[in-house]
Amino acid sequence: MKPIALRFASLMTLLTLVTISIGCTGPLLTGMYLLGYGDTQAEYKGLKGKNVAVVCRPLVEQQYSNMNASKMIAREVAKRLRQNVSRIKIVNSQKVDEWLDANAGDDYVEIGRAFNADVVVGIDLFGFNLYEGQTLYRGTANYELKVIDCETGDVVFEKPPVHSVWPPNTGVPTSEKNEAQFRRQYVGKLADEISRTFHSHDHRTTFASDAAAFD
Repeated sequence: MKPIALRFASLMTLLTLVTISIGCTGPLLTGMYLLGYGDTQAEYKGLKGKNVAVVCRPLVEQQYSNMNASKMIAREVAKRLRQNVSRIKIVNSQKVDEWLDANAGDDYVEIGRAFNADVVVGIDLFGFNLYEGQTLYRGTANYELKVIDCETGDVVFEKPPVHSVWPPNTGVPTSEKNEAQFRRQYVGKLADEISRTFHSHDHRTTFASDAAAFD
């Protein structure tokens, strides 16, 4: 048996014995994570080494109310992809915003080709809301996610419609913070969720979401 495999087998045996003796799975899961077995893998790995434009477009009837939110989401997703996907190049989000403001069209391929992008990460935003009633914040969004090849126009990856809710289990009283603060928080959480589609991540980052809403 190779040394690395032997060490892994020995550690797993030890952790299993500890788990059995104390009746919990914590040590086993921790050991597996430290060895790189606890990460959730990317659903799509094809952004590595590519020049990528990130575009979020709201439904036509929601363009007035959600245009700012869509631009914020695109910027935050782009930032996270730059941080977490190796060798990726991201088209400047401000330049994409300026192009969208100056041009009537919002076709993903047209936008991508305008910036010589290899692919576009397209986020179709069907709904975005920050409130649950009049006295609670609770972010909700409905979106679809796709990756479009700018040369062929083909959709090379598509994710089924997603309904996002944050915090997942409780609302945040509006007395705790102002709308702008909660908007930034929720857009950040939504961008985390979207960007994790394209890079491996620690599954534990999704825990304690309710508590984080009160920070």
